[in-house]
Amino acid sequence: MAEKSSKEGKKEPKDEVKAAQDGDGSPKSQDPAPGSGLSRKEKQQVREGVRHRPAVVYEIIRVQGEIELRRPVSALWWSGVAAGISIGFSFLTEAALAAALPASEWTSIIAKLGYAVGFLIVILGHQQLFTENVLTAVLPVMARKQVHWLLKMLRLWGIVLAANIAGCAIFALALAYLPITPTHVDAALSEIVDTVMRNTPAEMFAKGIGAGWLIAALVWILSSTEHVEFIVIGLLTYLIALFGFTHIVAGSVEALYGVFTGSVGLEPAVFRFFLPTLGGNVFGGTVLFSVLSYAQVREEIYAEP
Repeated sequence: MAEKSSKEGKKEPKDEVKAAQDGDGSPKSQDPAPGSGLSRKEKQQVREGVRHRPAVVYEIIRVQGEIELRRPVSALWWSGVAAGISIGFSFLTEAALAAALPASEWTSIIAKLGYAVGFLIVILGHQQLFTENVLTAVLPVMARKQVHWLLKMLRLWGIVLAANIAGCAIFALALAYLPITPTHVDAALSEIVDTVMRNTPAEMFAKGIGAGWLIAALVWILSSTEHVEFIVIGLLTYLIALFGFTHIVAGSVEALYGVFTGSVGLEPAVFRFFLPTLGGNVFGGTVLFSVLSYAQVREEIYAEP
């Protein structure tokens, strides 16, 4: 009996660690001290105010990624087409602001605020955007390390990218052939296209890395914060326009508009803009941001519980 009592009274190391953690695996040290004098409501506010650990944010995005990887083709396709159309409003709003503002050194700085509009519609509307999926879809693959999940990721990327470009083409066709915009806005649209297409393929790739990193950072931040989505999306996507970075989906509306209006040839649109920018976005969002994000949480996630 004494031996049995001794075994029952002895805690396993795993039990001690588990007892020292909350339900989400975070240390209980985030609880207020017993003698802090705070009310129950105030103690709850303290718990809610503690920032998520990087490992928790990683798991949130990974789970979201697995949900996306399991979605049916039709759902991905139509959501992706909607995103391609919605992102066109970044191009149109920037041009409309540039046309409406007086000529000045600061005109382009203010006009680039319009670039955030399409991203706000897409992200807040939960539409499928390729560059978002670069991060969310790759984390499950890195965690599972199975060919099955890699094929799921490639399937998702292919469907969403094709759907996004189809939506971009619809929007660009409407701008080019329907009487939607006045002449002075048409001139601003063409100026934006000319500015983008002045980049060499190497510049498209390098600037695409910056855009890929910022969109991946945007996904990471939105998964760890609440009630500031509008500000975060607006700020980080504005930076893409301000720095002249290239985004495969938003930029495709611009390139396709140039093709439909005759100012850009199909070959430069594909080989100067599309392929280098796609490579840069994937590299910035996957090879850099995703790998580094995984590296910082790998030991925490796979540590012995």
